Amino acid sequence: MKERLLSLMGFSFQRDNLKIEIISGLTTFITMVYILALLPNMFAPLGDKGFPVDSMFTAVALASIVGTLFMAFIGKRPFGQAPGLTLNVFFIETICISLGYPWQFALTAVFIEGLLFVLICMSSLRQIIFEMVPTSLKYAIAAGIGFFIAMIGFKNSGILAEGTVFSHLDTLTTPASMLFLFGLVVTGAFTIMHVKGGLLLSIVIISLMGLLVGETTIPDGIFCLPPSPAPLFCKFSWSYLLLPDFWACVLTMLFFDIFDTLGTVVGVMTCSGIIRKDGRIPHLRNIILSDALATSAGACLGCSTVTAYVESATGFAEGGRTGVSALVVALCFAASLFLAPLFLAIPAAATAPVMVIAGLYLFGIIRHIKLSDPLEAMPAFLTILLMPVTGSITDGIIIGLSSYIILSFLCRWLKKKSNN
Repeated sequence: MKERLLSLMGFSFQRDNLKIEIISGLTTFITMVYILALLPNMFAPLGDKGFPVDSMFTAVALASIVGTLFMAFIGKRPFGQAPGLTLNVFFIETICISLGYPWQFALTAVFIEGLLFVLICMSSLRQIIFEMVPTSLKYAIAAGIGFFIAMIGFKNSGILAEGTVFSHLDTLTTPASMLFLFGLVVTGAFTIMHVKGGLLLSIVIISLMGLLVGETTIPDGIFCLPPSPAPLFCKFSWSYLLLPDFWACVLTMLFFDIFDTLGTVVGVMTCSGIIRKDGRIPHLRNIILSDALATSAGACLGCSTVTAYVESATGFAEGGRTGVSALVVALCFAASLFLAPLFLAIPAAATAPVMVIAGLYLFGIIRHIKLSDPLEAMPAFLTILLMPVTGSITDGIIIGLSSYIILSFLCRWLKKKSNN
């Protein structure tokens, strides 16, 4: 019955894989759910500027639901979508605090940026941007994201120090660190033994162990009613459209949104084997379009740029390949509107080991890079290195792509000179 209903909704999958898709969706959601607690805290400084912080939790959940449903029904791939952290920082720190514009200005910019992204997806420009990235760099992006997501896992565990370019190992004797190390062993063992649903099972086991060391808190209640999202709904201000600063912000967000999304999608799907021999990814237009539509829809709900989350790699590692996983993620976000205390009780130390293992899963794609060819190896190396060092997928892609273009041009010029 469930299979027939999903087939009628446009999903195509093998019957035996339904359980895998459900587990994949649950795993992705649990590694993403932290965003419900983090984003309202990030927007707290704007409370003095009239921003309705209390409504932010509901807005984030709704934007994640809508964005992931776009991915489920249009993109048909197992990516979870939610407001992105990088562009949230730009929204809050740059536009609202540094430039001093009201939050309505920023929301309007996000909405316009999303519409421009949709137009790019519908035009040939999307394919031109995608084909700018050589196949070797697509593999490097996947490996770089592997390092990036693993480093996030280590930082979330509390083992890696924050605030320094070169992180160092903090004490390994804290309860959170010990729980993380225990979880890394358990998750690694499940992975080696090919336990079905092992990543999700490890999160449950680590969370239960966290009760013994005080890292998993027992919520006061399980059910809660979400705050009204009305104070944030469609709060646009069109009077800023003629300001140069407005369009500068729009284009900046568009640039980062395109390359952040492209990096996440290409990296995760490349390592999953969903890539053709010519380096193309099937149905890429619909996947990117889902991201673009989610951004404009999220702005209507009161959120900054909604994007595909790199944490979706955990779902891919569990075997998810279709939009059914994304549908499960969206349903979980819907449940979180009323079960937030339960989901937010899961400690970071429980999800961090899963992210490290997902990083290993992504890193394996490096075997396809022709390391014996310096022209392929050097840009790939820079891409892989700079993603975790800079903490930005976009920076890694831009520097890697720039180095590839410069080195290719220089090699051709030198070869031409030598022939003359």
